[in-house]
Amino acid sequence: MLSDQRSDLKGGDVNVTQSAIPSLGQHEVLMEASPYGIEKKKLGMWVFIVSDACTFGAFLFAYGYMRVGNPVWGTPFGVGSVVNGVVMTAVLLSSSFTMLAAVRASQTGAKPSTKKWLGITMLLGTIFAALHLKEWFSLIGEGWRLFYNPTGGAAQFGATFFSVTGLHLTHVVTGVIALAFIARGYNLGRYDESHVETAGLYWHFVDLVWMFVFPLMYLMNAH
Repeated sequence: MLSDQRSDLKGGDVNVTQSAIPSLGQHEVLMEASPYGIEKKKLGMWVFIVSDACTFGAFLFAYGYMRVGNPVWGTPFGVGSVVNGVVMTAVLLSSSFTMLAAVRASQTGAKPSTKKWLGITMLLGTIFAALHLKEWFSLIGEGWRLFYNPTGGAAQFGATFFSVTGLHLTHVVTGVIALAFIARGYNLGRYDESHVETAGLYWHFVDLVWMFVFPLMYLMNAH
């Protein structure tokens, strides 16, 4: 048996039978499985979410520290702003359900339904961003700036409000753009249901963050 093995290695060449290697399609590639029992792109998204949650947590903690420690904190939000915030919350929560519908549709291979629900999710995200900018322009029109309080109270309100809500708004706009790329790639067959699901993780995270931002930044600053 040893002599037979040596004869196969004669001249430095190794003879491998066809059955010794797996059969591959024309475009298939051998890839090492993730050691964590989860797809690599999904694992990467979870790592991003955890790190981003720490970022938002730091911002909100700093805001809370200044808010509690300052007796003359500004309270610029009236009934109209609170109602606008409630509508924004309802829109963003609705987009979570439409995103979930898109994920489930992609898992069943229903491409038209997947594209429809992704489109509705992007529309709701765009509406949320528009309502958010409406609130910003209203505050700016009243004289609020990053480091200026037109009511004479703490100037830090503008810095914390525009920073925290601006960071969240950036995530929403980024999510809408990402969903547009995912929808296009899925329609062309470049992406599959796992890409839709991974995008859904990001979108649900953005929605969850708003559940902390809205009461802390809006309801606590209403007069």
